[in-house]
Amino acid sequence: MQRSDEKEPSTTEFSLDSVTDESSATSSNSATSNESRLAGLFSPKLFVVVFLASLLGAFLGGSVPIVGFIGRFLGLFAVGFGVGLLSGRSHYVEVGLGGALAFGLLWVLTTLTSGFAFAPFAVELLAKYGLAIAGAGAGVGLLTTIIGHYFGRDLRDGLTRDI
Repeated sequence: MQRSDEKEPSTTEFSLDSVTDESSATSSNSATSNESRLAGLFSPKLFVVVFLASLLGAFLGGSVPIVGFIGRFLGLFAVGFGVGLLSGRSHYVEVGLGGALAFGLLWVLTTLTSGFAFAPFAVELLAKYGLAIAGAGAGVGLLTTIIGHYFGRDLRDGLTRDI
C-alpha cells in the first residue's frame, strides 16, 4: 500500500488496466500529456547549436595538416563528447541529427572541392552519386557524434556518482 502523496511507479509494459484507465480520461488531458512528452524529446535550440558546433569541430579538426581526415572525426567526436559531459540529460536525437547533417554536408562539399577531382568531373560524380555520398557522410557523422555523446555521458556519470 502506498501513501496518497506518493506517485505510483510507472511501467512501460502494456496491460489491460492501463487501457481502461486511459479510456476514462478526457481528451484534453491526453492531448496535454502527449504534448508534454514530445516537448522533452527534441530541443530545436540545442540542435542548431550542435549542428553549428559539429560544422566547426569537423572544419577545425580537418584543418590539422597531417591528420586532417582523421581530425574531422575527432572534431565530431569532441562535440558529442562535450554535449554529453556538460548536459545533465541525454540528447542523442539532437546530437545524432546535428552530426549527421553537418558531416553529410561536409562530405558533399569536400567531394565538390577536392584537389584530385577537377570541377566538371566532381559535378558529374555528385550528379550520379551525390545522394550516396551525402548518406555515407551522414551515417558516419551520426555514429561518431552518438558514440562521443555516449562516452561523455558515461564520464559525467562516473564523475558525479557517489562512491
